[in-house]
Amino acid sequence: MKIRELTDIIESFAPLSLQESYDNSGLIVGCPDDEVHAALLAVDVTEEVMDEAEREGCDIIITHHPIIFHPLKRFNSKTYVERCVERAIRRGIALYACHTNLDSTPNGMSWQVGAMIGLESMSVLQPRGADSSVGFGVVGVLPRAESAMALLSRVKSIFEVGAIRYSDLPSDDRLVRRVAICTGAGGSLIDDALAVDADLYITADLRYNDFMRGENRMILADIGHFESEFCAIRILFDIISKNLHTFAVRKSACSRNPIHYLV
Repeated sequence: MKIRELTDIIESFAPLSLQESYDNSGLIVGCPDDEVHAALLAVDVTEEVMDEAEREGCDIIITHHPIIFHPLKRFNSKTYVERCVERAIRRGIALYACHTNLDSTPNGMSWQVGAMIGLESMSVLQPRGADSSVGFGVVGVLPRAESAMALLSRVKSIFEVGAIRYSDLPSDDRLVRRVAICTGAGGSLIDDALAVDADLYITADLRYNDFMRGENRMILADIGHFESEFCAIRILFDIISKNLHTFAVRKSACSRNPIHYLV
């Protein structure tokens, strides 16, 4: 199969036109007309993932995060990025990323997280342009109201989170029903979550002062960047396996969180 045939399937779900201007989604290493036989899915390209691709005979690695995000001035094996790109070129392994286009496409990343915790009646939190189905984050409601701690404990278990950072809980023991979500770094959507009267906003990479912005109206919870985005592997696996029944696709066993927790 040619790379373009595989990427056309992915881009029919998450068009590259939806990526942000700062992003680098798409084919990073390889030629669209190159032949590929097996894909490895991961959150990031790392040296461990490269090892796994070679070991399992995968000739294309599809990730959520682009390994090249900022321009590279040299290739001298000094950093893991340079080493992985050099190795991919030498070994004939294509590298493809599906990043902010997968975040903002309908039924993309935040939708998947919402479905995993049981949200209903979801809609886009920060619509992009006139199409209300496209944009970052989602907001929805739980089938039944839950205590904040019960829900956070459930989220911790579902996403195998090492630690959840969260803001003050309301003193009047209000239950959580309306939940906003943005996978990855979602501090910029706090005001959007407040505007839709979310009881809880789940995201990642919050700064110190962000935790004060709930104003006792909304709880903010940081579940970790990797944990919130690990679902990219599931989404990509479903897209490929449901449309290309005879193409080999493998979920990486070596895609791991670079952050460790002391508990």
